[in-house]
Amino acid sequence: MNLIEVKNCYKIYNNGVTAVADLNLSIKKGEFIFLIGASGSGKSTLIKMLYREEKPTKGSVIVGGINVAKLRNSKVYKLRRKLGIVFQDFKLLPKLTVYENVAFALESIGMNSKDIRPKVLKALENVGLKEKIRSFPNQLSGGEQQRVCIARAIVNDPKLLICDEPTGNLDPIISKEIVNILDKINQESGTTIIMATHDKEIVNKMKKRVILIENGVVTDDNMKGSYKDHENH
Repeated sequence: MNLIEVKNCYKIYNNGVTAVADLNLSIKKGEFIFLIGASGSGKSTLIKMLYREEKPTKGSVIVGGINVAKLRNSKVYKLRRKLGIVFQDFKLLPKLTVYENVAFALESIGMNSKDIRPKVLKALENVGLKEKIRSFPNQLSGGEQQRVCIARAIVNDPKLLICDEPTGNLDPIISKEIVNILDKINQESGTTIIMATHDKEIVNKMKKRVILIENGVVTDDNMKGSYKDHENH
């Protein structure tokens, strides 16, 4: 069963730049995928189309049965509720504690407060931060802040977790810890994970499916690949 289906997709920006051209891609439920490619290759554009930050100029982008391209702005929240998104720059609320930052994701969709607590504690336990619930973001290391972001992204049990360069600001040891947490989430909950990254070492070590975007076009080995496999293209 495919969770994501991208067909004949083009994205041409107003300045005439073609970010993706005739892009076709199928991603099954439960896959863990690395999305690689140089800056400006179309990687970020694809990710933004998946969570409907951008709309394709032509073609279809279907996520969990929803054609994102045809989704009205007023209905985007319905798509986002099925997704978790982890950014490179954390985007934590500085005046809220770790617990409150994660709980905020559920409060904003109107969940009952008695249902929120067990979900938040479970998400923080999954990322190894249960003992930090009363800490504020500025009291945490970069790696801990990113783990809070992952907890916030998974607290609503999303079908799809989109990670846009989540280790971009972290050192290699912490980066490995973050990717191991994501791998554990994928294995234990079956959440589909798409991770955009420049980190060759992580990609080569993990042996997941690797999708390369070059000049807006996909090269997909559809198997356990590595950066090395793509450097000959």
